[in-house]
Amino acid sequence: MKLRCVIAALLALVSFAAAAEALKTVDLSIGMYRIQAEVAATQQARELGLMNRQTMPQQAGMLFVFEQAQPYCFWMKNTLLSLSIAFIDEAGQIVNLADMQPQTETNHCAVKPIRYALEMNRGWFKAKGIKAGATVNGIVTPAGK
Repeated sequence: MKLRCVIAALLALVSFAAAAEALKTVDLSIGMYRIQAEVAATQQARELGLMNRQTMPQQAGMLFVFEQAQPYCFWMKNTLLSLSIAFIDEAGQIVNLADMQPQTETNHCAVKPIRYALEMNRGWFKAKGIKAGATVNGIVTPAGK
């Protein structure tokens, strides 16, 4: 029985790692700052997000891409990292920012309809002086193309 549990856990870990590796990355910029972001453009990728990851490089993040503009909300269930999120409209402009605590179910929502959200390590936006109104360049289409 213990062996089955270990095998199941290893298979889950391998499938998680494969899913994380399969995500396309895109180079973004906000002013002079460069970001390499994994693109979560499918429902499955958006649901998994950065769950269960223990580290993320400082210039890395995850860009969530949605098919339609809506006031989306995010939470941190099963997310081990402390993150900050930028809610971004169709034109690539940040509409609002939020800091999120790991492993919580508190909703963090866009203040108006957005097409994108960018998660970075907590405090990244503040440390760079990036605020609502800044433009994110290099954003991909909803299909991830």
